Amino acid sequence: MTPDDFDRLQVLMATRAGVRLARDRMKLAEHRLGAVARREGYASVQDLLNNLWAKPVASLGWAVIEALLNTETWFRRDRGPFVSFEHELLPAIASARPGGKVKVWSAGCSNGQEAYSLAMAALDARNRGLDVDVEVTATDLSLAAVERARAGAYTGFEIQRGLSAATMLRWFEPHDDMWAARQELREAVRFNRGNLLDEPVEGPRFDVIFCRHVLRDMEPGRRALTLDMLERRLVDDGCLFVGFDERLDSDSVAFRPVNGRRGLYVKSPAFLSRAA
Repeated sequence: MTPDDFDRLQVLMATRAGVRLARDRMKLAEHRLGAVARREGYASVQDLLNNLWAKPVASLGWAVIEALLNTETWFRRDRGPFVSFEHELLPAIASARPGGKVKVWSAGCSNGQEAYSLAMAALDARNRGLDVDVEVTATDLSLAAVERARAGAYTGFEIQRGLSAATMLRWFEPHDDMWAARQELREAVRFNRGNLLDEPVEGPRFDVIFCRHVLRDMEPGRRALTLDMLERRLVDDGCLFVGFDERLDSDSVAFRPVNGRRGLYVKSPAFLSRAA
């Protein structure tokens, strides 16, 4: 891969996925595209890229984009947000909603661990007697990730990365050499492919949005547009969770951080008063 090829990949990722592809990821990009080249029948990464630039084909372009996305995640990542969601937010929001209906969106769900973590929290809360009916919607740009999330099958390493043995046995069952989500858990989440850059700002609104470890990789202009869409899709008294190392200060005046809750944001009162 030449530096010019990488420059063109950076443009492709920014325009189609909104993702910044840092220069120090050039070797990693070439390594990941090696698998795509072999799968698509190309002799080398260079041959794949030469064909992509000469004859842009949507399917090949998206295969390249998906290979370069950062899909790392694990169950109950950072734990704190999921504890707050289960024990603080769910009781408060459910009590204020007809029928205890709470709508949650995992935006950028990768292989499904975050969405299933939210569903486990909701089901556990209901099993403890909380009058709550949680609807979890999960979307991701990567079709391969969405398909894997729908299957709900994970390796032992993936399961144990975030879940205790008791939780693993409660919600998963062995299947061949994998652990498969039980039917009750799979039915609690609706997975769909979705590009945050293309999400309609006037779509369905949610009480809680988890968009964690997604915004930090986005190109600044696209990140601001995404935050505007998230603000419109979040109910006025809703909550937005982002990654612990993600700050919204310079990108959006619509949100303010919640003191003592890293990564948790609500809509700014000043913004709400201007929008009213």
